[in-house]
Amino acid sequence: MNLPSPAGTPLLGHLWRWTTDPVRLLRDGARTGDVFRLRLWRTAVVGYTPDWNRTVLGDLDTFRSVGSLSGLTPYLSAGVVYQDNPAHDPRRRELNPHFHARALDHLLERLDLVARADLPTGRFEALGWASDVVRRMLNTAFFANTVPDGLLADFLHPLQRPAPGPMIPRPLLFRRLDAAIAAILADPPPGSLAEALSGMDGAVAELRVGLAAGYDTTAHTLAWALWHLAGAPEWRQADTLGQVLDEILRLYPAGWLGSRVTAHDTTATGVRLPAGTLVLYSPLLTHRDPRLWPDPDTFRPERFEDGRPAWGFLPFSAGRRTCLGAHLARAMLRAALAPWCEAKLAQVEGDPTPSAAIALRPRGPLWLDRRW
Repeated sequence: MNLPSPAGTPLLGHLWRWTTDPVRLLRDGARTGDVFRLRLWRTAVVGYTPDWNRTVLGDLDTFRSVGSLSGLTPYLSAGVVYQDNPAHDPRRRELNPHFHARALDHLLERLDLVARADLPTGRFEALGWASDVVRRMLNTAFFANTVPDGLLADFLHPLQRPAPGPMIPRPLLFRRLDAAIAAILADPPPGSLAEALSGMDGAVAELRVGLAAGYDTTAHTLAWALWHLAGAPEWRQADTLGQVLDEILRLYPAGWLGSRVTAHDTTATGVRLPAGTLVLYSPLLTHRDPRLWPDPDTFRPERFEDGRPAWGFLPFSAGRRTCLGAHLARAMLRAALAPWCEAKLAQVEGDPTPSAAIALRPRGPLWLDRRW
């Protein structure tokens, strides 16, 4: 493949840069062209235009999940997240009704109660608070708080650690959580997602992967949202939270990179891709493309008054693999942010620069000060 490529090293290619600062590597790659090549432990082809996204995300039979980067972590290598057709589509149809926005309406009051409990006063670190509240919201939504918080914290904590933390198998921990979920599914609390999925084959894995997929992604997004709301008090209004969330999800898409493997020889935006090619798409690059988003590195929620470019805004992926938990994530974020519209919030110090592991996260702590 005769494609442009960012600077690397003769021996390691791009592997060292990938392990130390993948965000900068991707942004350097985007400067070489709309489609570029990376030499990792295997060759990867990266694109980020709307046409590339439409091609890769719209053809599940050609661009497959099994063998992609999701398989590198035990947290995501199961359930509908990792299934390919012919199993994926019927499984997705089975799960969709339980994660639709209307199906989650009965959870909104419970999420609001969690969000308003133990709000910090004075100086606090946004990511630490966000991680705690999101974990408790997930326990509320999935299990009506019947999973021991300590067990849930033990299970989710590795997702907050740098690589290779989220990639290390933890069979004993997974078995402990699976046993707890199975016991809850045998007599699920009314109104919980566990009740909705009880009786479904593979429900334990779906709930476990759903917890992992919804944890650090939502917590990091919430921390960034608080940081920017502290710096832009004019946006701390309940009726503009939707625009604020869209802009945070544009600037910092937790799913910063997606991957597929080609099932057979194909082409995407005129680029030939042999069978077995690791194909990457990057919401982070798409969302920072000045051709789609003027002044792309600036926090400007008002930009969403003009709509969104087709296949150019994909914080929850897109197409038939759009994140199953997108509606739940937005509900949790809105519930968690609503109380802060009533507070005086100020930035103290921090580094919101995005860095990447499994999910995008702030490079440094985000210290805020809250007064009523």
